[in-house]
Amino acid sequence: MMGSGQPIIVLNQNTKRESGKKVQLQNINAGKMIADVIRTCLGPRSMLKMLMDPMGGIVMTNDGNAILREITVQHPAAKHMIEIARTQDEEVGDGTTSVVILAGEMLAVAEQFLQHKMHPVIIIQAYRQALEDAINTLEDQLSIPIDLECEEKMVDVIKSCIGTKFMGQYADLACAIALKAVKTITTESDGRKEIDVKKWARIEKIPGGTIEECQVLSGIMVNKDVTHQKMKRRIENPRIILLDCPLEYKKGESQTDVELTAETDFTKMLEMEEEHVKSMCADLIALSPDLIITEKGVSDLAQHYLVKAGITCLRRVKKSDNNRLSKACGAVIVNRTEELKEEDVGTGAGLFEVKKIGDEYFTFITECKDPKACTILLRGPSKDILNEVERNLHDALGVARNLVVEPKLVLGGGAVEMALSHILQEKAKSVSGVKQWPYSALGQALEVIPRTLAQNCGANIIRLLTNLRAKHANGETFWGVDGESGQMTDMRTIKIWEPLTVKLQVYKTAVETAVLLLRIDDIVSGSKKNKGEGNPKEMQDAGPMD
Repeated sequence: MMGSGQPIIVLNQNTKRESGKKVQLQNINAGKMIADVIRTCLGPRSMLKMLMDPMGGIVMTNDGNAILREITVQHPAAKHMIEIARTQDEEVGDGTTSVVILAGEMLAVAEQFLQHKMHPVIIIQAYRQALEDAINTLEDQLSIPIDLECEEKMVDVIKSCIGTKFMGQYADLACAIALKAVKTITTESDGRKEIDVKKWARIEKIPGGTIEECQVLSGIMVNKDVTHQKMKRRIENPRIILLDCPLEYKKGESQTDVELTAETDFTKMLEMEEEHVKSMCADLIALSPDLIITEKGVSDLAQHYLVKAGITCLRRVKKSDNNRLSKACGAVIVNRTEELKEEDVGTGAGLFEVKKIGDEYFTFITECKDPKACTILLRGPSKDILNEVERNLHDALGVARNLVVEPKLVLGGGAVEMALSHILQEKAKSVSGVKQWPYSALGQALEVIPRTLAQNCGANIIRLLTNLRAKHANGETFWGVDGESGQMTDMRTIKIWEPLTVKLQVYKTAVETAVLLLRIDDIVSGSKKNKGEGNPKEMQDAGPMD
């Protein structure tokens, strides 16, 4: 450290250092490059990308997050752009392509101001102010509340989301699956709705059959068979016990030595083990269950006692599956058999059945009275198609969840972007000083969404955007681009809606990303040194550079 308290950056011959405007322009180019990769993946006429992963597997998709996840880039700014698609996917489940395209465009429009020597902080302040105004406008003027009881409207919104994906041709089926799954797992506590799609709605993919056979089970499916051949494979209204303990004698955690002195000791030890297993089974049989499911192992002796009592048993079920089973049939997961009580037995399921699909056996626990967890069963011709269907359904589930949490809609098809763009450019006139130029530019950047939609279906972009601007200038805020035909259309007639939550998240993430990348004025990257070169303790700073 120097006297002034400033840290010293030791730059050796391996440390690359770029500074100021040059770095900002590099970051802008990196952002534009990532946006260009997935620009053709927006809208119903979008193209698919075929990606090869390092293991030689193939991914075919037009989901922004899935594509960017597979791409390997060196530039740190490009890595950050890929990260925002993942954040968008985890937060709201949809809008991953839009957010990257918008962030790329917001960086691109800032380039001209940097070239004219405008300070990045001024651009950032203008962007932040524009974002705040855009959010207020969206919430107050452009959003429409939706009645959650009106299923038709909900289906329209999910169809808009699915329409741009591979599942677009099975839109009705996908909407029905997403709505049923979300309604099943919605729980309410203290007046707050809680919907955990990842935890309670499990997607199971089984290759074979047709996509029309996809369904939401009113219960749970587990990839297990019964442990003994003589156990029943179909039980109506089963009494179910869920366990988190092994039905076998306790094994030592590590290597255990036992010293036997008399000949009879070995027999005694075996008898004690048998007695232990027998007492556990007796505790279970006392409650006369039909089905016992445990996360741990079941010994042959325990199976023998259970078969004699006419009880079916499944073993080594995943903890997450056991939690879902508990929610679906109302059973309590018990850790010790001695503590079992009558109220721990689950009686909420209507049918237990083991079916063979393909080469494997699957256990179905269905017809549950009030399941708060479910399994979504996907069928399809090949693994690749099933993976794509799963990604599409994940987006649909995200949209359905967002609607239930915040029931507000905005118009899709670029209509809301055009409306916001017009409003922001009008407001820019009242912004004082040089800030009004970047403020207005952010409004123009929003036009990239309708422009890309028109581009992807081969429409006349200039004429279409000019007509759209004219409509929005007259206050007709519901006109947008029909992604199928490339015509200018009233979005209410073709029922293209999007959840407000998704749009808000897209704008917030895109602007914050642009702001963050514009703030960087220096990249210091320490590359690894060859052996015998210089002092290894010299500082090596931030990540690799292109």
